[in-house]
Amino acid sequence: MLGRQKPANEKLGIYIHIPFCRSKCDYCDFYSLAGQEGRMDDYQRAVLAHLKESAFAAKGYVVDTVYFGGGTPSFYGAKRLRELLSAVKKNYRVEKDAEVTLEANPDSVDLKSLKMLRKAGFNRISIGLQSACPAELRAVRRPHTVEQGDEAVAAARKAGFANLSLDLIYGLPLQTVPSWWDTVEHALALEPDHLSCYGLKVEEGTPLAARVAKGERLLSDDSQASLYLWTVNRLSQAGYGQYEISNFARAGHASRHNLRYWLTQPYIGFGPGAHSDFGGRRCSWVRDLEGYIRGVLEGDVPLLDSQDLIPREERGSEYLMLRLRTAMGIEEWEYRGSYFMDFAPIEARLRDFQAQGWAEKTPAGRWRLTPKGFLVSNQLIGDLLERQEKVRLSNLLPRVQEKYQGRRP
Repeated sequence: MLGRQKPANEKLGIYIHIPFCRSKCDYCDFYSLAGQEGRMDDYQRAVLAHLKESAFAAKGYVVDTVYFGGGTPSFYGAKRLRELLSAVKKNYRVEKDAEVTLEANPDSVDLKSLKMLRKAGFNRISIGLQSACPAELRAVRRPHTVEQGDEAVAAARKAGFANLSLDLIYGLPLQTVPSWWDTVEHALALEPDHLSCYGLKVEEGTPLAARVAKGERLLSDDSQASLYLWTVNRLSQAGYGQYEISNFARAGHASRHNLRYWLTQPYIGFGPGAHSDFGGRRCSWVRDLEGYIRGVLEGDVPLLDSQDLIPREERGSEYLMLRLRTAMGIEEWEYRGSYFMDFAPIEARLRDFQAQGWAEKTPAGRWRLTPKGFLVSNQLIGDLLERQEKVRLSNLLPRVQEKYQGRRP
């Protein structure tokens, strides 16, 4: 499926998508399915086969992050998860201290299964708490209670997970400003090492989108912006540094796997809808459980949903788009040296953003967006990408004219 690559001794991330859920939350548009437990064993066989057949392409690479996302990986069962991680270790060169993350919902973990997973090599867990308000959880059909969330955190700690993350969402139906404050304080009392705080997005085709179309009201954009800025400040006070738009961590606990997406480092994905960025190509697998199983095990249906060779100019755009999501930001000679593009027009616009309080230049000479800038990052980054494209076209024109100079139409 993936072409053979020359040994690079580069670090590589592996993502394994588990598309099964006990139930679908009203806001979710990830590829996940409820009521398909009967297909888990065949899916397991497909992923094991896919891991094995793709290993040759990664020869020479060292795996330093493995991430099990979903869906709800904890709902898949500890035995299957342990078998998949064992297959990764058998077929790939995995670093001894690799970060191995499990996404989990509070209703589908217990101390016994978490101990089994910790012993197998999982060392980071991300628990979907989302809210500490019972009414808000019910409003989006989360399959757990606040108490189950607390119990899941306690069980993870008791099982030996020293790297624990919690997911929270602001802007949920029925949420108020005080209830969000209470959720954040509740999460902080659990003493996680990492927090992901996401603004609710009403995705087309979800039950929540249908509810909003019928008139259900949510917090305004201005209210969400206020909650976000308050959260950045509150988490900073509590010792959680913001290292990406939605992510905050105690020192040494930033998600190494997620950072590789934002730093455009290579990764291979497995499972329906999973993406890869490897060997200069980006690809994704079909968003179809049955198609993925048949494509791997029988080869009689297309497995690839998309595949693209990424030119240097597009990588330059990715650099701007993804690095500006992070507190690390961008730097002139990093940009010039990697993509051979002029940074001056970009920096001129960043100075305009700085005057608005949207960007800042660090003492080390790196440009990054401020929390205020993160709120409008899509517009700011879009502006920079337009300027980048104008520069590229203006540089291309003289070469085209020279090439065709003297030729008759």
